[in-house]
Amino acid sequence: MASLTITPAAAEQIHHVLDERGKGLGLKVSVKPSGCSGFSYVLDFADEADAADVSFEAHGARVFVDREALEMLDGSEVDFVNEGLNRYFRFNNPNIKDECGCGESFTV
Repeated sequence: MASLTITPAAAEQIHHVLDERGKGLGLKVSVKPSGCSGFSYVLDFADEADAADVSFEAHGARVFVDREALEMLDGSEVDFVNEGLNRYFRFNNPNIKDECGCGESFTV
């Protein structure tokens, strides 16, 4: 069984953006071929449950992962960080073998 951890900071941000939007079930995560290292994360809103997704829940927030991306994301932690003026979701993914210099893409 695949696993994905949601930190309290990520859960708080998911709640915040869904409240601001006024709708949605959670955060939708997939990956696409991109960048100089191979793949990049794609974030969207999950407005309805899709049979092709696996749902993870913690701290009252849900993250939906596309089944095709599940193997690449298995064991990952979804976090939300504030670094200076930058605020973003960060994936602490144990499956990554290499990342590009700018951090936009990864290889598994």
